Amino acid sequence: MDTLTTLPDGAAASPAVARNTGPILEVLRAHLPARGRVLEVAAGSGEHAVAFARALPGLTWTPSDPSPEARTSIAAWAGTAALPNLAAATALDVLNDATWPTETVQAVVCINMVHISPWSATTGLMRLAGQSLIQPGGLLVLYGPFLEADVPLAPSNAAFDDSLKARNPDWGLRDLDAVVEAARTEGLRLTLRREMPANNLMLLFRRVP
Repeated sequence: MDTLTTLPDGAAASPAVARNTGPILEVLRAHLPARGRVLEVAAGSGEHAVAFARALPGLTWTPSDPSPEARTSIAAWAGTAALPNLAAATALDVLNDATWPTETVQAVVCINMVHISPWSATTGLMRLAGQSLIQPGGLLVLYGPFLEADVPLAPSNAAFDDSLKARNPDWGLRDLDAVVEAARTEGLRLTLRREMPANNLMLLFRRVP
């Protein structure tokens, strides 16, 4: 969990975003299409959305978050950036398919959500991605810490997992094999597992033709 600083205009500033934006962007730049539509799920403060839309001008970036406070922050950062390819935030909730967009996108990006939500949010995300990524090669990107059967759990991640479960017993680091299986049921195949700073992973899933 991250400590946010709220600015007078409602924008929230996250130290974690400042640390991980560069490494995440490196992977996105290498694997996202040059042009198309990207849906960001659980966009939080909106700092990632602004940074990625600025760095990837050929993509139309649509952030989303069910939290009104998050959408206020996203709007504040977006207003300052004034980027033509950054769409207004939507109130998408992966647990409520009535809020899901119907448009096809080329990529869905979700950063640091699956461990700070119930498992049903992960399965909802996979169903949303399966519905939105209908073109072959459509990309789902996940970022965060995961549990892996053959990889020792870093002490920092073990402590983080304990703290998450203390806050909410339905939260916690997810088993990577279970996440891969949930994606597979929606026609999405894991194509890249990349180690990231601070014991995080980036997982890339592609729509199977």
